[in-house]
Amino acid sequence: MLLIADLAVAVPQPWARTSEANRETKTIGREFRLDGVEEQDLDADPVRQFHTWFEQARATEPLPEACALATATSSARPSVRMVLAKGLDAGGFVFYTGYESRKGWELLENPHAALCFYWNGPGRQVRIEGPVERVSSDESDAYFASRPLGSRLSAAVSRQSEVAGTREELEAAVEELRALHGAEGPERPPIWGGFRLIPQAWEFWQHRDDRLHDRFRYLAAGADWLVERLYP
Repeated sequence: MLLIADLAVAVPQPWARTSEANRETKTIGREFRLDGVEEQDLDADPVRQFHTWFEQARATEPLPEACALATATSSARPSVRMVLAKGLDAGGFVFYTGYESRKGWELLENPHAALCFYWNGPGRQVRIEGPVERVSSDESDAYFASRPLGSRLSAAVSRQSEVAGTREELEAAVEELRALHGAEGPERPPIWGGFRLIPQAWEFWQHRDDRLHDRFRYLAAGADWLVERLYP
């Protein structure tokens, strides 16, 4: 029998806070630390505001398009993973995946999701929430054709999220497909394609000293956006 006294040793201890100021300085490089943000500094259109921050993030981030994608089942069981956002226009953010992957099935059950971009250099975070829909077959075909041959072969042989065998089996399947299609490569598999997240809410977060960060939310209000400052 496990005694209550025994449980005490398993209780996680809080992270040490003695070096918090030092950790902040190391995390957000001084050469890239930016001034605070006021509402008048923000574009009325969150898409344009995102593009501004994204272009600035290119100076410090090796993959500024990398973001966390959160999905949930119909029973509200969440999951999250990193993806690469491949485009943003007035319609929303586009990313690609296997439709029969875990995220593909969850988006079929519950077509709502959230994205989170974090750019360490400038100390910025952007969160986006909204409904999700599949992009057209033509759009998926065009993007798939633009990918390097190796990426297309991998997508064609992968049964994403299913239990796999050995690494050698995966590599053999790729080489078999390469031999079959040659340099032209395979067509897009019907179980692989794009999703578009249509933003209904945005949050733009700017690091500030002493955790007194700047945080602004955009909420859809008809054809316009309501912009509000939030407590950090």
